[in-house]
Amino acid sequence: MLEKENIFMINETQLNEDQKTFVQKYFDEQVRPRLVPIMIEEKRKFPYLQNQSIYLAIRLANSKVQDNVCYSLIELPVDTLSRFVVLPQTDTKHHIIMLDDVIRFALADIFSILDYDTFNAYTIKLTRDAEFDINDDITKSFYEKIAKSIKDRQKGQIVRFVYDRTMPKEMLNFFLSKIKIKDEENIISGGRYHNARDFMGFPTLGLKKLCYKPQPQLTHPDFKPNTSIIESVKKKDILLHYPYHSYHYVIELLREAAIDPKVKAIKITLYRLARNSNVINALINAMRNGKSVTVVIELQARFDEAANIQWAKSLTEEGARILGGVPGLKVHAKLLQIVRKEQEKDALYTYISTGNFNESTAKLYSDHGLFTSHVAISKEVKKVFDFLENNYKTFAYKHLLVSPFFMRKKLSKLIKNEIKIAGLGKDAYIYIKLNNLVDREMIDKLYKASAAGVKIKMIIRGICALVPGIPGVSENIEVYSILDKYLEHSRILVFGNDGDEKYFLSSADWMIRNLDNRIEVATPVYDAHIQKELKNFFKVQFSDGQKARIITEKLDNKYRKNNGKLGRQAQVVQYEYLKNQD
Repeated sequence: MLEKENIFMINETQLNEDQKTFVQKYFDEQVRPRLVPIMIEEKRKFPYLQNQSIYLAIRLANSKVQDNVCYSLIELPVDTLSRFVVLPQTDTKHHIIMLDDVIRFALADIFSILDYDTFNAYTIKLTRDAEFDINDDITKSFYEKIAKSIKDRQKGQIVRFVYDRTMPKEMLNFFLSKIKIKDEENIISGGRYHNARDFMGFPTLGLKKLCYKPQPQLTHPDFKPNTSIIESVKKKDILLHYPYHSYHYVIELLREAAIDPKVKAIKITLYRLARNSNVINALINAMRNGKSVTVVIELQARFDEAANIQWAKSLTEEGARILGGVPGLKVHAKLLQIVRKEQEKDALYTYISTGNFNESTAKLYSDHGLFTSHVAISKEVKKVFDFLENNYKTFAYKHLLVSPFFMRKKLSKLIKNEIKIAGLGKDAYIYIKLNNLVDREMIDKLYKASAAGVKIKMIIRGICALVPGIPGVSENIEVYSILDKYLEHSRILVFGNDGDEKYFLSSADWMIRNLDNRIEVATPVYDAHIQKELKNFFKVQFSDGQKARIITEKLDNKYRKNNGKLGRQAQVVQYEYLKNQD
């Protein structure tokens, strides 16, 4: 594909003379100062290797002296340098070389003072266990325990070791013995390059036609300029589709609540936040204006623990009531509630989302956020906050699906209802959109539904342990995955319910951790217009004939064949649909 556009990825063996001169100069000026080669000796303690970092394992040998072999390690300095180096353009061709290969090119220079003349470099990468245990030491605060665990994680047990499959066996065995990894299931052969996420920084080369066109975020027709967000939500439920709609409405709601004299309190659950969070700024402003602010901040949000500890400290200093969640359960629900005094009563305004309160990722992730003043839903969201404040209190929920207490049971009941409808010879169907589907119990229930004649269509972006198309088991199940410009992140459920469809927006994937070990919330959607929006959203996703891949038992992830009956890219069509709603 790149070659069609005269873009060529080359390695150190494919450079012409001019390119060699350029690479040598780039190495001397930019790369060499940032390299720290480590010589590996049999008797010396093996160096600590960073989690998920790319290393070049170097084999140094002397062609004139048999068995004169030495090993070294070089960590790629991708924290300060791009993984991609653009070479001088020749004619109409663009050439790019990986930083890995720039280092390979200069190995003789790096080790010039040593008595070796043959150098070979092989990529290795290891993954350490990211989980940590919170000890029972009562002399330390929860903050202190989390902070210590973050440091301990860096030295966590190695659970995965990936290496270049062309590495000589004796060299591989040497490194495996040094890092003390024995379980063969954790040793994975791979290719020459790793950490494909670095391709997010692939150079554009000034070729605008190959880049996504700027797509301005849309305004929502129900939120009028210079009018109250709260007053708009009082009139009707409003659904935002991110990243097509602007996230600033959430920030504006918080800012409005901060200065509204009728607002008494704000309650919010926080899991992952933007680096410079406007959400935090709005909450601080609310406290400075005398509002009561309660924040449930998840201090065990993986890889965001340190940031969340800092946010918690900042909010505490301003007077916020900080709740660390529930012992043994992560709080993953995405909830915001505003308490406003109206006619001597407390009116509740609620925002429930499938994604985090993070204005940065809201520009990249496809999520949904529901603004509502629905009394029953809002009262049940209040119950969730009451439980988070007083863990000994449990509540029953008629509208919300709340894990770990009720969500699994209610989802099972909804599936069972579709089986019953199918048994009566009526149309029964379920639409599901999730990031991951791995929970065995829920998968078995979907298999039973399929076998009973329930038509099931799913969009599963990530891991899917369900196998569609098995005769007599899952032949009524279709599963697709869409990978495109935006990360598909929302969780949406639709149950046919004999014509009276039930719609839910959820924070939870169907995994054991989400259904049994986390506080998650799925909200029903009652507004007929919003139901229509979500139904259309599914229709667009199921019709994608460009970026949708078919999930099968073979796990080959082939694109759907667009035979003229399928549509264009779902994300493009969705943007156009919402744009026309203005």
